[in-house]
Amino acid sequence: MENNSFDCEGFQVALLPSMYGVEFIVALAGNVFALWLLVVREKRNWHTGVVLSCNLAISDLLYVLTLPLLIVYYSLGKHWVFGDALCKIERFLFSCNLYVSIFFIMAISVNRCVAIACPFFTRSYVEPAQAKVVSVIIWIVVGVISCPELKFASVHFNEHNGNTLCVSSYKNESPYFYYKIFLAVFGCVLPFVVTFTSYCVFISVIWKNVSITTLEKRKIGLLVGSVIVLYAISFVPYHILQIYHLYQKINEQTDCWVYGMYQVSKGLATLNMCIHPILYMALFDSIRVACCGKSSEEKQLEVIRK
Repeated sequence: MENNSFDCEGFQVALLPSMYGVEFIVALAGNVFALWLLVVREKRNWHTGVVLSCNLAISDLLYVLTLPLLIVYYSLGKHWVFGDALCKIERFLFSCNLYVSIFFIMAISVNRCVAIACPFFTRSYVEPAQAKVVSVIIWIVVGVISCPELKFASVHFNEHNGNTLCVSSYKNESPYFYYKIFLAVFGCVLPFVVTFTSYCVFISVIWKNVSITTLEKRKIGLLVGSVIVLYAISFVPYHILQIYHLYQKINEQTDCWVYGMYQVSKGLATLNMCIHPILYMALFDSIRVACCGKSSEEKQLEVIRK
């Protein structure tokens, strides 16, 4: 299997440096801009959604700063020159970013659902302090479930070409395989069920509420659409292909097509950092107006007020 994997790596080395390079530029610019707008424009209205979104943006920025390491790694033909410690840190931060993203999107979705389905309860009882507690819990839980990456990840010498590899499992894949199944169920399937249920509830509320404006419906549509894209492109394919790839390695099977698609899914998994600013546009008018300008409906309301 090792020889065959080596034969399949040409596609990976050709694809990922440019893919990570584009994602680094877009994600860094988008999340720095979004975080600045959240802190500056929304500081007078520091509600639960702002707290959760700031944490999501901070998570993206923490991981996006490690992408140059991967760009160099794949540009050198999978040769890791940064040492064992940074290899472990990069793998740990990737896991943290992926699952922090999923759990904060779940929290944002539940928060929006409660705000729309129970507006009076939200105004009376839901406070930013509670969102901060939820944020701390998410960071702790994700940190704990990501800690095994520090054990599994390490550098290894590639006897085929003399390169130093940074990999999460090298010889014994079985423990890592079961660990990844746990992460897929706890870190992806469970949050997806909660997120999907939240959207079903507040879409049904919106459908029955004739007082919701067209602009609000567009914002909700953008929010739902961006989350669907995140799961369809970034989260679900990565988990499915990763588990199937590890299953093949354990059973000493070879399929360059599966290996290639798994490499594409790795690039798409980090694409979530580029999609998050679109989600912020659906949540906050200040970010939407700064990026796209005011809608015709908002302009008409300004004229009427004058």
